[in-house]
Amino acid sequence: GTQLTLRTFHTGGVASGGDITVGLPRVDEIFEARSPRGQAVISTVDGEILEIKENIIKIKPKPEKGKSKKLEVIEYQIPENLVIWVEKGEIVRKGQQLCEGNKNLRKLFRIAGKEETQRYIVKEVQKIYFSQGVKIHDKHVELMARQMFSRIRISNSGDSKFVPGEIVENSNFQRENENLKRKGKKIATGKEILLGISKVALTTDSFLSAASFQQTTRVLVRAALEGKEDGLKGLKENVIIGKLIPAGTGFKE
Repeated sequence: GTQLTLRTFHTGGVASGGDITVGLPRVDEIFEARSPRGQAVISTVDGEILEIKENIIKIKPKPEKGKSKKLEVIEYQIPENLVIWVEKGEIVRKGQQLCEGNKNLRKLFRIAGKEETQRYIVKEVQKIYFSQGVKIHDKHVELMARQMFSRIRISNSGDSKFVPGEIVENSNFQRENENLKRKGKKIATGKEILLGISKVALTTDSFLSAASFQQTTRVLVRAALEGKEDGLKGLKENVIIGKLIPAGTGFKE
């Protein structure tokens, strides 16, 4: 795209390299959900570009259905070193990039939601690999993107075993709430969050799996202090202790 072409002339970016490793820092930046260098400005609303003057973009928000309230024009200050990608009169959508640069995933998630953020992750990673002639199926990137959204931060614990502020796996959150519903108890509430894949690996229920990845001493000490038990339900923890993984002939109800 335009961004890669510009980087060829200015910073010797991905498009100019003959080696995929040139683009891997950007892939790492995406999968770890870090704030990018040269961050792009994105629209926080659906609307129309009213004016572009002296690196200030004015957008008239599109009124919501069923609401007649007049919305104020929103201004976006674009850094002078970034090229503006939109024109006067253009219709923009929430989360759309207004200038060159890379989108901040956390900001995009907050503004445009989960699906739009996942689409952007897949598109950006594929763009880097494709620029070097490397073809990978979307499903591999989608799997990583799905894991980045697989955690819930507890807001209200209700009658559950969770505590407010705790980060838990979505599947465990749903399972716990289903059990509480059956018993007629108050369910827990929480908010879906975006985490980098390293953080995701460290917030798994299995302390053996987490310890095999990073911060081994810290993970094991914390597990010991909390008196944790490992249910050995995943692949890594079973491989570590030499057991069959819970799949195929090794699967038990």
